[in-house]
Amino acid sequence: MSAEADRLGSEKYVLLTTFRRNGNAVATPIWLAQSGDELAVWTERNSGKVKRIRATGKVTVQACDVRGRKTHGAVANGVGRVADDAQTEQIRELIKKKYGLLGRLTMFGSSLRGGRDRTVGVFIKLD
Repeated sequence: MSAEADRLGSEKYVLLTTFRRNGNAVATPIWLAQSGDELAVWTERNSGKVKRIRATGKVTVQACDVRGRKTHGAVANGVGRVADDAQTEQIRELIKKKYGLLGRLTMFGSSLRGGRDRTVGVFIKLD
């Protein structure tokens, strides 16, 4: 496992920046968990960040506060890839484990709002 993945994996929130095809950056504060030497995030399947990851794969990750306004630590470059259904379920379990009761409640609420097909996991491999 890389030291950078360990450092970011221990953070509560990170600012995930994805890039449009024209190169413009779009940053989003998000939960994450560590999955081996990769970082794993969970989001809506039709979100802009998933579309941008499918298009370019290029991402950056930096530790931040809940709103993404106050960042700290170094920016890490990486490549994102969308997880399949089985991997997405593993990511859900990692999020539940890391975030405890709040994570379990969030996953339960998400399943009530749109079922498991509404969300997808994303793996981030840091450079």
